[in-house]
Amino acid sequence: MADNKGVLILAEVADGNLAAIATELLGAGRKLADDLGEELSALLVGSEVSGLAQEAIAFGADKVYVVEAPELKDYRTDSYIAVVEKAAKEVAPKVLLMGQNSIGRDLAPRLAFRLDAAVSTDCIELAIDADSKQLLMTKPVYGGNARAIYITDTIPQMATLRVKAGEPLARDDSRKGEVVSIDAGLDESAVRTKVIDTVLEEIEGIKLEDANIIVSGGRGMGGPEGFKDLEGLARVLKAAVGASRPPCDNGWVPDTMQVGLTGKIVSPDLYIAVAISGSSQHIAGCGGSKTIVAINRDPEANIFKEAAYGVVGDWKKVIPAFMEKAKELMA
Repeated sequence: MADNKGVLILAEVADGNLAAIATELLGAGRKLADDLGEELSALLVGSEVSGLAQEAIAFGADKVYVVEAPELKDYRTDSYIAVVEKAAKEVAPKVLLMGQNSIGRDLAPRLAFRLDAAVSTDCIELAIDADSKQLLMTKPVYGGNARAIYITDTIPQMATLRVKAGEPLARDDSRKGEVVSIDAGLDESAVRTKVIDTVLEEIEGIKLEDANIIVSGGRGMGGPEGFKDLEGLARVLKAAVGASRPPCDNGWVPDTMQVGLTGKIVSPDLYIAVAISGSSQHIAGCGGSKTIVAINRDPEANIFKEAAYGVVGDWKKVIPAFMEKAKELMA
């Protein structure tokens, strides 16, 4: 364990390219590796992913480990945990990072158990302590009302990073790096699941998780009709539409639009909260946003404590004026 060096990130692939979370992890990992004075490595896993190695290098990796096999075409827990465990033991990193998404949530705790390590999930900030050189992992606690910094004494130090919490580096295709192949060595008989079919999720507009701007409505919208106005604003801003829990519970909008502790955790550049009181459960879902703008007629609403900018007023009057100004600015 004393020989563990460097930072290793799991570079996920989406639609034949590096996933957004992969470039975010490379950006975060590059800073950590530089502070440690060690290498940043990326792990590519899939059926045809070797062609993405140079892309990972362009986004900050010094070395890329590639595990390719036909059996890795689709994500299956048994096959992926086997090859990721094998790679992690071969690379022996000091720090190992994954994204806080469906794959990271599935793999990270399993891998931590197999490596006899601890893992801190859903981190919003990662740093290296200047004196101890340990990984400092910051994550929200108490429903998003506070932040805590975690340190583990196990190696590798493992963390999952919340989507959009990391900042990708500018792509530099002139960067040089090393590409290393690792034999998958898979035993297909040990894989307990089989992918029968893949159905793409049909989503109108922009997915909440991918949006740079989100416009969300709360109980104060009064009904499903109010969300039509938010959809109009979202079209102008090229934003996604979200909601707090009450509109979802009341059937005004689908549950897939819910932002909060029991919904989706988002970290957009701009989060516009319309007629949302700002419960701790909702703040837990949007507190990682870079900028929060609140519109509420109650000046004492908790959402104003979280917002960088606030408008006290009836959303029915504020949103049309806001939309007209946005159209002017974006014309």
